[in-house]
Amino acid sequence: MQNPRSEKLEFLQKWMEGMGKFTSLKKNMSLLERKKAIKVSADLAMASTRTESKCWSRALIANIASRDHNSKVLTEHVIGSSQCLRLRKAFTSSSSSSSSFSQLKNKRMLNRTRKIMKRRRRTVRSRVKKVVMADSIARRLVQKRTEMLKRLVPGGDLMDDDVSLIEETLDYIQSLRSQVQAMRCLLATSQLMKCS
Repeated sequence: MQNPRSEKLEFLQKWMEGMGKFTSLKKNMSLLERKKAIKVSADLAMASTRTESKCWSRALIANIASRDHNSKVLTEHVIGSSQCLRLRKAFTSSSSSSSSFSQLKNKRMLNRTRKIMKRRRRTVRSRVKKVVMADSIARRLVQKRTEMLKRLVPGGDLMDDDVSLIEETLDYIQSLRSQVQAMRCLLATSQLMKCS
């Protein structure tokens, strides 16, 4: 495991490098384009600071590289074109991930379907009273939460083993914390510079 301080410094360096490359690709950016550039370069920097043995980092890099031309160029700049091509091929062929808009649309449809199914289950439960064993309830609850976790962690849908999923999730959370701490330090530094 890397030293948290060096990990934050590496993240900041790669993030700034990515932001510089993004702004050189497109000179006049709108507010939404800036927001996207910050997010893409931060995610890419976070994923590239982790080792290649982590599935979530490879999946995140492959997802970013397959978005649009600017994201592809940025990915190639930060991690190298050969590695970017290899990751993109590996994850686009094995996962059926689509654009973030269609994922959001699918989530909305899934939520509507869940609401309808809940209503139907309520009516069925009122008509038919079943005795359900506690272990089957616990098993279903664990299964639902595991599926939700697989959707939250990049590349989680490719993992079948629950232990590796939990390890990847913990590493992903640790990386997100490091990213937030580094961004807070950068914000505090910039605010101090404005005041003086």
